[in-house]
Amino acid sequence: MAKPAEVNDAEWDQEVLKSQLPVLVDFWAPWCGPCRMVAPIVEELADEYSGKVRFYKINTDDNVGTASKYGIRSIPTLLVFKDGQIVDQLIGFRPKSDLKRSLEKALS
Repeated sequence: MAKPAEVNDAEWDQEVLKSQLPVLVDFWAPWCGPCRMVAPIVEELADEYSGKVRFYKINTDDNVGTASKYGIRSIPTLLVFKDGQIVDQLIGFRPKSDLKRSLEKALS
């Protein structure tokens, strides 16, 4: 199963904003129960959309700058980027169908 790559504040612009493919970023923290619930769904989607969408996780405890820049106040928060711009935001645990809808929007 594909696992989303970890990204940090220093790599953010290069890996996320300059990506040629749409990107889903999972803002999470190790102590967050709902984050652990959404992680397997994100991993399944990383398999299903391999080669079409890039998947990253960013630990909000370790990367406060990026979390603050995007106003992340609740986790998990999933941001979907296309051409360096946010095209969708999902806050809290969401079903796989919601995430797929966001990814399809980014791919259209």
